[in-house]
Amino acid sequence: MTIEKALFRFAGIMAMVSGLLTMFHSPLWVWFTLFIGFNMFQSTFTGICPPGWIMKKMGMKSEKEMAAQN
Repeated sequence: MTIEKALFRFAGIMAMVSGLLTMFHSPLWVWFTLFIGFNMFQSTFTGICPPGWIMKKMGMKSEKEMAAQN
């Protein structure tokens, strides 16, 4: 799995978890959902994505690196 695919999965899971926490635990969890969305939005401009950095340090490869291998 590539970093890009893993990031989409991670963001989707985190959005679903925070939505469920908002519904069933406390409405204040909506701030976490907004943080996730803001982080996704700002990373398109800045390229700063902490989960992506962590995945890279864990040894995952990007689409570009995978294409270069083949």
